[in-house]
Amino acid sequence: MKQIVSFGLVAAFFLLWSCNSQEKKENVNMNNPLLSEWTAPFGVPPFDKTTEEHYLPAFKVAMEEHNSEITAILENKEAATFANTIEALDLSGETLSNISGMFFNLLSAVTNEKFQAIAKEVSPLLSKHSDGISMNDKLFERIKAVYAQKADLALNAEQEMLLEKTYKSFVRSGANLSAEDKVKMSAINQESSLLRLNYGDNVLAETNGFELLIENEADLAGLPESVVQAAAETAKAKGKDGKWMFSIQRSSMYPFLTYDDNRELREKLFNAYISKGDNNDSLDNKEILKKILKLRLEKANLLGYETHANYVLEEQMAKTPEGVYELLNKVWTKALPIAKKEAGELQKMLVKDIPGAKLEAWDWRYYAEKLRKEKYDLDEEQLRPYFKLENVRDGMFTVANKLYGITFEKRTDIPVFHPDVETYEVKEADGSTIGLFYLDFYPRESKRGGAWMTSYRKQSIKNGKNVQPIISLTTNFTKPTADKPSLISFGEVITMFHEFGHSLHGLLANTTYSSLSGTSVARDFVELPSQIMENWAAEPEVLKMFARHYETGEVIPDELIEKLEKSGHFNQGFTTIEYMSATFLDMDYHTLKSVEEIENMDVNAFETKSMAKIGLIPEIVVRYRSGYFNHIFAGGYSSGYYSYLWSEVLDADGFAAFKENGLFDQATAKSFRDNVLAKGGTEDAMKLYVDFRGREPKVDALMARKGLL
Repeated sequence: MKQIVSFGLVAAFFLLWSCNSQEKKENVNMNNPLLSEWTAPFGVPPFDKTTEEHYLPAFKVAMEEHNSEITAILENKEAATFANTIEALDLSGETLSNISGMFFNLLSAVTNEKFQAIAKEVSPLLSKHSDGISMNDKLFERIKAVYAQKADLALNAEQEMLLEKTYKSFVRSGANLSAEDKVKMSAINQESSLLRLNYGDNVLAETNGFELLIENEADLAGLPESVVQAAAETAKAKGKDGKWMFSIQRSSMYPFLTYDDNRELREKLFNAYISKGDNNDSLDNKEILKKILKLRLEKANLLGYETHANYVLEEQMAKTPEGVYELLNKVWTKALPIAKKEAGELQKMLVKDIPGAKLEAWDWRYYAEKLRKEKYDLDEEQLRPYFKLENVRDGMFTVANKLYGITFEKRTDIPVFHPDVETYEVKEADGSTIGLFYLDFYPRESKRGGAWMTSYRKQSIKNGKNVQPIISLTTNFTKPTADKPSLISFGEVITMFHEFGHSLHGLLANTTYSSLSGTSVARDFVELPSQIMENWAAEPEVLKMFARHYETGEVIPDELIEKLEKSGHFNQGFTTIEYMSATFLDMDYHTLKSVEEIENMDVNAFETKSMAKIGLIPEIVVRYRSGYFNHIFAGGYSSGYYSYLWSEVLDADGFAAFKENGLFDQATAKSFRDNVLAKGGTEDAMKLYVDFRGREPKVDALMARKGLL
C-alpha cells in the first residue's frame, strides 16, 4: 500500500511539474520574439524585436522541441520507412535551425561581447545536442533499417541522396562507435566548438586592435585622394580629427600597401597584419590551433581514419589527400617560376629607388602597381572611378537577368540587422517571388573581415508548399565619404560577383529537402557557382553595362578595357602562389598522423618548414598564416582550402561553354541553372557537372587563363 501511495505522490508531483514547465515554456514563447511566429514579410528573422537576452532561452526551448520531434520518430510503432524516419528527421528541428541561422550569422556580421559570451555558452550545448541525436542507437537502428532496403524502395534521385547522406552522416558522426568512444567523441566535439570560437574571436580582436595613425601629411605621399579622405574620416570617427587612420582590414590595408611611398610604414602595417594571432599574448592562437588539430586527429582516429584530411576528403570530389596534392603540385610547378620572374622584375624597380635594397613582402604590391603602370599604362586608380558600388551591384543584377530572367526589386519594409543593409525581393520573369536577398557592403568593428554569402533560410518544399530562401551577401568595401560614393577596385568587383554566384546558388535552389538545398554540396564543388560568375565581370560587353564614371556618367572607354585585358596575366605568379601556399599549409596540418607530434609542435617552425618544402620565395608570405587562418581553424574549410583551385578548374572549363555558345546563350544558361544551381546536393557533384557540360572537366582552360601553359 505504501508503494502505491508513494507512486501516486510522485505521479501527482510530475503532473504538477509538467503543467508548470509547460506554462513556463508558453510564457517564454510569448515573450520571446524568436519563439513566436515570425510575422514580418517573407517570415524574415525578427531583427527589429530581438535583443541578446532572447537567444539563450530560445536555444534551450528549441533544443527541447527538437528532442521531442526525435522522440516522436523513435516511438513510432510502425516499421521504419523513408517517410516516418528519414524524411521526418530532415524536417525536424526547424525552430532550432532558424534561431541558429539567425544567431551565428549575426555573430559574424554585428557581434559584440554579449554575442560572443552567448556563443561560448551555447556552442557546447548545441554540440552535445547534435551528438545526442547522431549517436542515438535507437534512431540509428531505424535509419539502418531503411538503408538496408534502399534498393527496393523506388526512391527518386533526391530521396536516394537524402537517405545516403543521412546514413553516412550518422556513421561519420560516430553512430557505430562503442559507448565509451561515443563519450570521447562528444567531448571532442564540444571542446572543438569552443576552441573554434575562441580562435575567431582572437582574430577579430587583433584586427580591431591595430591602428596606424598618421599625423604627418608627408607620410601620405603616393596615396590616391579617395584613400586619404577615407582615412581622414576613419580618424575623425575615432576622435582623431585632423589626422589619418589606417587599419589591417583589407579595404584599408591594401590601398596603403599599393600606393604609399613610405616604405617603413608599409612594413609596419604589413607586419601587424601577418602577426595576428602570433604575438605571444592573450590573443595568441598558436596553442588554440594545436588543440584544434589534436582533437581533429583524435576524432578521425576514433572513426577509423588515418588523418583528419582522409576523413574530410572522403566526401569531397578529390576523395583523398593524394588527389589534392596531385592537383596542387601540377599547378604549383608551373606558377612558381613565373612568381620568381615577377620578383626579379620588382627587385630591379626597387633598387632604382633604393640602391642595394632587397625586395620584401611589404614591397610587392607597391612595385607591382608601378610595374603594371609601366607595362600596360594601367593604374588601378584609373579604373576605380568607373566602379561605383551601386553601379556594380546593378550590373550584376543585369547579368543575372540576362542569364536567368530574374529581377531584383528593392524593399524598404523588411527588418534588417544593421542600417547599412539593403534588401531585395528576387522574382522570376513571370513576376512570381523566388526569395529575399540582403546586401551588407561596408566594414565595421562588429563585423569579421572578408566576404561571404550565407543563408538565413534555405529553399525547400514543406507540406507541398515552396519555402522561399532568405540569402545574404556580405563584403567589407570602403564606405562612401562626405563627397564621394563608395568606389571599389576591380578586384573587389570580382569579389562581389563571386559572392553573388554563391547567392544565386542559394536563391535559385529547387529541391525538396533543405539539407540538400543550395550550397549544401561537396566543399570542392561549392565554389563552382561563385567562381564561374566572376568571369562575366571582366567581359567587355558586361563592363559596358555597369562601369560608368561616377561623376560624368561616361561608359568605361575601350582603351581602358583593352589595357585591363592585356594585363590579365599580370602578377598571376604572385596571385597563384600566395593562394596556393595556404592550400599546402592547410593540407600539411591536416595530414599529420601523430597526436604527440602536434602536442610538441612549434607552430611557426612547422609553418616555415611547410613553406620551405614547396619552395615559397621569401618575397611572398603565405596568404593566411597559422595565427589567422580563419577558413580552416574557425570556419568549415579544414582540408578544403584547396577547393577554390579545384572549383577553378571546373569554372574555367564551364565558362568556356558560354564563350563557345554565347555569353548569354539561353540554352547554356538554362542547363547551368537546371543542372547545377537548382539541384544543390541532390546528386553526385561530378554527375551534375557532366549533365551541364556534357563531359568531365579539363584543366587546360584554367592553365590558359592563368597564363601557365
